[in-house]
Amino acid sequence: MATANPYVEIRRKLHQIPEPGFQEFKTQRFLLDYIEALPPERIEVRTWRTGILVRVKGKNPSKRIGYRADMDGLPIAEETTYEFRSQHPGYMHACGHDVHMTIGLGVLTHFVHNPINDDLILIFQPAEEGPGGALPMMESEEFQDWKPDSIYALHIAPEYPVGTIAVRPGILFANTSELFIELTGTGGHAAFPHKANDMVVAASHLVTQLQSIISRNVDPLDSAVITIGRIESGTRQNIIAEKARLEGTIRTLSVESMEQVKSRIEAVVSGIEAGFGCKAEIDYGSNYRQVYNDEQETREFMDWLQSTGTATLVECREAMTGEDFGYFLAGIPGFMFWLGAETPYGLHHSRMEPDERAIDVALEVLTKYIAWKSGR
Repeated sequence: MATANPYVEIRRKLHQIPEPGFQEFKTQRFLLDYIEALPPERIEVRTWRTGILVRVKGKNPSKRIGYRADMDGLPIAEETTYEFRSQHPGYMHACGHDVHMTIGLGVLTHFVHNPINDDLILIFQPAEEGPGGALPMMESEEFQDWKPDSIYALHIAPEYPVGTIAVRPGILFANTSELFIELTGTGGHAAFPHKANDMVVAASHLVTQLQSIISRNVDPLDSAVITIGRIESGTRQNIIAEKARLEGTIRTLSVESMEQVKSRIEAVVSGIEAGFGCKAEIDYGSNYRQVYNDEQETREFMDWLQSTGTATLVECREAMTGEDFGYFLAGIPGFMFWLGAETPYGLHHSRMEPDERAIDVALEVLTKYIAWKSGR
C-alpha cells in the first residue's frame, strides 16, 4: 500500500527485512544507501560490525548530542494484516525497531538540511534483543572518538495513544538477565522408576521453588520477577527423562535485588542437586543494565514538552521491560521515553501493528528539542 509520507515508506521497507543481532547486513546496507544519498558536506560515517555511527557537523560545536536507534528483529513468525510483511521467514520487527530506525533517519535528514550549532551523533545500534550490542559498541574506538555529551532514545509504546510521550526521571526499565538451567540425572524405563532419576520431576520442583524466591526473599517494597518461559525434557511418554532444560528471565528494579535473586537461585539449584541426586548448570546468558534516566536531563525535557505543547506528556511508572540502552545512560547523561503508537497487540507479539502516525510525532518532538538543546 503506497503512502505519500516518505518515512512511512522507509519504515515499511525496513519492516520487510528483520534480521537477528549482529546479522543485520541487509538493514545496514539499506541505512547506508539512504545516508550516502544525503548531501555529504556535513556528514561523516563510520561502521562498527553491523552498526553505523553518523556525525552531522555543527556550525560552531561546543558539545555532541547523541541519538540512538536499535536495528535488530526478533525470531517471531509474523501474523499481521500488512501487505508489507516480513520477507525473512521466522523473523519479524515485533518490537518497533523498524520505527526507531526510521525516526533516526528522519532526525538525521532534518539536521543535514537544518544545521545546528553542535555536532549530532546518530547511533544505529545492532543486537539490542540479544546478545546485546550497546556495551561493546560503547567500548569501541569508533564510538569513543565521537562519544556524545548527552544521549537520547525512544521506544514505541502500544498502550499509549499517538501524540503521547511517557517518561519519568530515574529508573524506567529494569535490570534483566536471561536464565538457563540444565539438569542431568539418570534416564530409564517408566516401569522401573527406582532404577532411574527423573529430571521431569526435578524440573517441576525447581520451577515451584524458584517462585518462592520472589515471595519470600525479595523485599515486598522492591520489585522482581522470575519467569520460566520454556521447559524441554524427555523423548517419549514411557521413558524417564535423563535431562531437563529450563529457560527463563530475571527482572529487578535494583542492582542489589538482581544480585540477591541470583544468589538465591544458586542456593535453590544446589538444593535440587542434593535432593534429586542430579547435576545442574546455570547460565545467565545476556544481562542488561537498568535504564536509569538522568534526573536533570529528564526534568528539563519534561518541562520543555509541557511548555511547548509539542506532545501530550505522561509521567509514567517504571516497567519490567529490558533495554540495553541502559549501558549508554550509565556513562552518558540522557534519557529514554515511550512514544505512543496505539495498537491492541503488545511488544513482541506476532500481530503488533504500531500506528505509523507516531513517526511524525517523534520527528517533531526530537528535531525541535535537539535544536533547542543546541541553542542553549
